[in-house]
Formats: sequence, structure tokens, C-alpha cells
Amino acid sequence: MSRLEQKMNNSIQFRNHPFRFLLYLEWALLAVAILSSLAPTPWVKKSQDFPELTILSLIVFGLMGLRLPTSNQISKIIYTACEVFLILITIFFGGRTSRLFPFIYLILVTRSCLIFQLPGRIMVTSLSFSLFLFTIFRKFNRLPVSPVGQERFRFFTLSFVVLFALALIFVLLLMNTVVSERQSREKLAAANKQLKQYAIKVEYQATLEERNRIAREIHDSLGHSLTALNLQLETALKLSQSNPKKAQDFLARAKELGSKALQDVRQSVSALRLNRWSGESLEEAIIMLLADVEQATNVKPSYVINITTPLSSEISIAVYRIIQESLTNICKYASATKIDLELLARPSNLYLRIQDNGVGFDLNQNTKGFGLQSMRERTEALGGSFSIKTDVGTGCKIQVVIEDNLV
Repeated sequence: MSRLEQKMNNSIQFRNHPFRFLLYLEWALLAVAILSSLAPTPWVKKSQDFPELTILSLIVFGLMGLRLPTSNQISKIIYTACEVFLILITIFFGGRTSRLFPFIYLILVTRSCLIFQLPGRIMVTSLSFSLFLFTIFRKFNRLPVSPVGQERFRFFTLSFVVLFALALIFVLLLMNTVVSERQSREKLAAANKQLKQYAIKVEYQATLEERNRIAREIHDSLGHSLTALNLQLETALKLSQSNPKKAQDFLARAKELGSKALQDVRQSVSALRLNRWSGESLEEAIIMLLADVEQATNVKPSYVINITTPLSSEISIAVYRIIQESLTNICKYASATKIDLELLARPSNLYLRIQDNGVGFDLNQNTKGFGLQSMRERTEALGGSFSIKTDVGTGCKIQVVIEDNLV
């Protein structure tokens, strides 16, 4: 809920008025009307007005603007009825304000735009125009006009009525636009705040998933290697006296396991780097990943990288992470002798293919792993499509296609 809607749910007061300048404008117009009620009327010899009652009504009318009801429809109707009652007092007892009386009707319309929805605003505007017509014919018909000036007076009255009708419509449209624009800005601010909160939650969730992935890697690779290493050392210790030669074999195997555990730790630490290619292009960073694969598997990957359009940092990071995760899986599980990578970035789309001839896996039993899920989510977050083709003994092929919005 936006701040303006919250204000609308509670009574609008001076401290939380969404358009405080309207209050100042109302008071200025009412001050002019009060001064007008005190001004002399040259064409009336004896005044039948009650300026004190008129001034009191205008003051009360102005003070009512300090608190606008918005809680329920009945209070709104009662509030508007009180305003109309005060206007009627100025009509019957405040003849000297006839020169500036349209101001009070304009104020009535602007307040209705703050407390009513569009149908109520239209009804109040129509009511204001009806009161205006009643006032103008009641006041102006009393003026001493000669028969010669009657035609001019009718033309003047008609022009004045049309002008005031246009003014009411203008005020109504203007207030609708201002209120709608204010509500839109408030809703946008609330949406931005909610989006920031959502981004924080997503970041926390991503951090939590990354921790879980590292925990699984430690358990599956490093934990297994250290357990085997411990068994080799225990066996070598038992055989150190009775069969030293056999103990040497177990120690050699323990050294291999220790080296593998160290390599797993380095890979996990490397995966934690957020900006591994800081200061380098995406192409150079991918080539570095391929070099790491060649060093770890003794298989030289073949690749085609053609980036003809600049990519946003969001897309660059996503592509790098997808390639990194794919190559990590190939190194750990695929036992591949051939690795192909193709990356084509054109102004209209981005195409990525990573393929190997390794052992593959049963896709129906390995669709919920963090690696595949992470790659799929990264792609879909950018509005792209992610596909994987694999089976036991047939290798694996991963394709990513991202349309538009690459910069």
C-alpha cells in the first residue's frame, strides 16, 4: 500500500496533507472572498447582507479543509453536506461576495478530488455547477438593469456560465491528473522498496545455496579423500614394523589422496571468486577456465568464441558462471576425451553450447542438483532458455539462448 493510499485510509490533516499548497491556495481565495464581503456595493443603497455571518461561514469553511474525512462513505457525504450548507449561507446572506463567489465552488471540487473516487468527484462537480447557476441567477437578477442592457446582460451571463463550466472541468481534470500522478509515484516508490527487499532475500537465498553447494562438495570430494587418506595412513602405521615395503605403498597412495584433496580445496576456493576476470574480458576469462580444464584433465578443449556486441555485466557474470559450472562437472564426473565450447553473442541474441563425449548421466535422476538448477535459474532470470541433452554413455550437451536485452 502506498503512502498516499495510507493517508487516504486515515483522515487527511495538515501534517499529512498530500498537497499542502492547496490549503494555502484555499485560504488565499477565502481571504479574498472575506475582503469582498466587506467591500461597499455601489449599486445597492441599503445593504441587506449579514457580513458577520458570511465571514463566519467562510472561516468555518476554510477550517474544514484542515481535516478531510476518508474513512467511510457516510462521513464523506456528511462532510460535503456541511460544506454545501455553508455555501448556501453565503448565497442567501452574503450578497457582497457575488463578485468572487466562484472561488468557494472551486475549493469544493478540489476537496472532493481528495476524498472521493471519480464518480463522487463528478457528482460534487455537478452539484457545484448547480449551486453556481442558482447563485448567479439569484444575485444578478436583482441588479437594476435597463431594458436596453438586458441583451448585453444575457450574453454576459451566458459567457460567464460557460467560462465557469470550463473552469470546473479543468480543475476536475487537473486534480485527477495530480492525484493519479502522486499515487503512481507513491506506488512506484513502494514497489522499489519491495524490490530492494526482495533482492536482499534473493541474495541471502543465493548465499545460502552456495554454502550448501560448498558443503556438499566438501562432503562428496574432500571428505571422501580425507577419509581414504586416514585409512591409508592407519594401514601404513600397522604395517610399518611387520611389512615396511607394503607400508610404503600405502604411504604413496596416501600422498596421492592428499594431493587430490588439496586440488579439491583449490577448486572450491576458485569457485568462490566473484570477479575472477576483474580487468579482463569475458573471452579471456573463459579461455582461462578452459586452460584450467586442460591442466586438470589433460584434455584440450576446442572452442569458438565470437562476441560481436557488448554484453551487460549481469549477462557476462551469468554466462561465466554457467560455463564454469559446466566445466567443473565435466572435470569431476564426465571422464571426457573431447570438450567443445561455442559462444556467439550477436546484437539480436546470445547462443552458448557446451558439449562433451563423457559418460553422461540419467537426466531423470539428476535434475535437482544445485549445478543444473543454478544454470537454469541464471538463464531464466535473463529471459533465456536452457536445455540439456544427455544419457548414460552418450556425453552431455548444454545449450543456452538469450534473446534481446544483451547490453
